[in-house]
Amino acid sequence: MIPLRDSIPSSRPPVVNYTIIGLNVVIFLFEVSLGPHLQEFVAALGFIPARFLVHLRQGDLAASLLPLFTSMFLHGGWFHLIANMWSLYIFGDNVEDTFGHGRFLVFYLTCGLLAAFAQLVSAPSSRVPMVGASGAIAGVMGAYFSLFPWARVLTLVPVFFFVVIEIPAYVFLGLWFLFQFMSGTATIGTAQVGGVAFWAHVGGFVAGFLLVRLSLPHRFSGRRVP
Repeated sequence: MIPLRDSIPSSRPPVVNYTIIGLNVVIFLFEVSLGPHLQEFVAALGFIPARFLVHLRQGDLAASLLPLFTSMFLHGGWFHLIANMWSLYIFGDNVEDTFGHGRFLVFYLTCGLLAAFAQLVSAPSSRVPMVGASGAIAGVMGAYFSLFPWARVLTLVPVFFFVVIEIPAYVFLGLWFLFQFMSGTATIGTAQVGGVAFWAHVGGFVAGFLLVRLSLPHRFSGRRVP
């Protein structure tokens, strides 16, 4: 399913959301320009769980913490970049509108960090660089799920042919989360050495859902649903 737009307009320009999108695009274009040096660049700035634990045991905080942040702004290809940035464009504006610009940036980065830790727990011995904004974006989606469950999401659905339907956000995001969770569960006990970091998606989504409720409790006190 591909989201096309949601039904809730933002009340102010989502400048942080747009800045994050722009920064990801610029960094990806830089990646493309590296040619044969790309793998070395990704290995240096991607999040590698096994390396993180080694640096942590050695007390080298800078070497262990830096990739947690830099990995959020790297992508493995055009499709990876476009899919992530489109999801952030669809769901990020309303979450930024709710938090405010500065708090949204802190929220976004925190979700990315917690998503990386979720992947670390699932595969602590992995030496494969984890890259991409999807963990942080999953946090934005988790927040949207909590804040705007009854919003409508215009969605492109492949059913023999493509159809466009409008579905509640809780259905779209709930199905997305279920797929990530089931896919992550299927990797438990396997010798998977690469691919999609499903547990980062699960961890980011849960983090976003919980953080928004802890940060904005007034939004949920005495709340009624239609």
